[in-house]
Amino acid sequence: MKLNRIDLNLLVYLDALLRERNVTQAANQLNLSQPAMSNGLRRLRELFDDPLLVRTSEGMTPTERALELEPMVREVLTNIDRAVQPRSAFKPREADRVFRIMASDYAESTLLPAVLGQLRSLAPGLTLDIMTPSDVSFLDVERGRVDMVINRFDSMPQSFHQIHLWNDSFTCVLSPENPVLKEFTLDNYLKANHVWVSKTGMGVGVGMDPDDVQRLGWVDAALNKIGKKRQIRVFTRHYQAAMTMAEQNDLIVTLPTRAAQLKCNNPRVVLRDPPLEIPPLELKMAWSPLLQHNPANKWLRKLIADAARALDGQLPTL
Repeated sequence: MKLNRIDLNLLVYLDALLRERNVTQAANQLNLSQPAMSNGLRRLRELFDDPLLVRTSEGMTPTERALELEPMVREVLTNIDRAVQPRSAFKPREADRVFRIMASDYAESTLLPAVLGQLRSLAPGLTLDIMTPSDVSFLDVERGRVDMVINRFDSMPQSFHQIHLWNDSFTCVLSPENPVLKEFTLDNYLKANHVWVSKTGMGVGVGMDPDDVQRLGWVDAALNKIGKKRQIRVFTRHYQAAMTMAEQNDLIVTLPTRAAQLKCNNPRVVLRDPPLEIPPLELKMAWSPLLQHNPANKWLRKLIADAARALDGQLPTL
């Protein structure tokens, strides 16, 4: 195969086809007509002497050759994108654009206010579109449709770039009238009713099972490690809602300390250290390899990391 036979657009088409596994959706992604994408697939098949995508009962399935090409094509396009990025630095004061950030309400309430304060000063023309974990899929991030995601992640595609922002401990939030406060021991903690709150990763969630310790997360994994189990009466994915529920006199909410501290001046709740050791959680920021060298994205990543460092006293490695 000679390089002068390769139309760079064909590699863009192939990358879209392998992401979407669907000719029509790949065409829509690139703002092409379906016939144009079909013609591109025909030319790709001729170029590589392979069908590349084969129609099966599960849709368009990539061949072994296509799967072999996929990471190489993506790397080539990423390098080309890096090469053609403007060399001039991003000018935040002159910028007028929208950044899309997926963040849990934990990150939104503890970290992003500091980020917004910096943006108002350094880049007044920028707008943030803050999306919830349920609004975004890993595929959205991979395609660069979302600038970055900030949350706790049990797993993440290896292709994503990521940094550690901070670790956080856990705190119990409960009503000052909760009788468990008379003797806040592990035994009484276990006898009480609890609100479970978490939204790890991204994507649409599913219903929770109180017996599925693997999916319940940090608090219940720590309890399981010592052979204990708490009584969960409410499951929620919203930290702010959970802290409001803590105002009831028969519920305990155990959640990240930075979120709990937002209620430190609320007379309707008190904060207490949990009566057990719970490993700290890790807040991360991740983004697509397609945006790794984008000047605007790179500038905002640094601003967020600096804000996290100022709040935590730790310097993430960029």
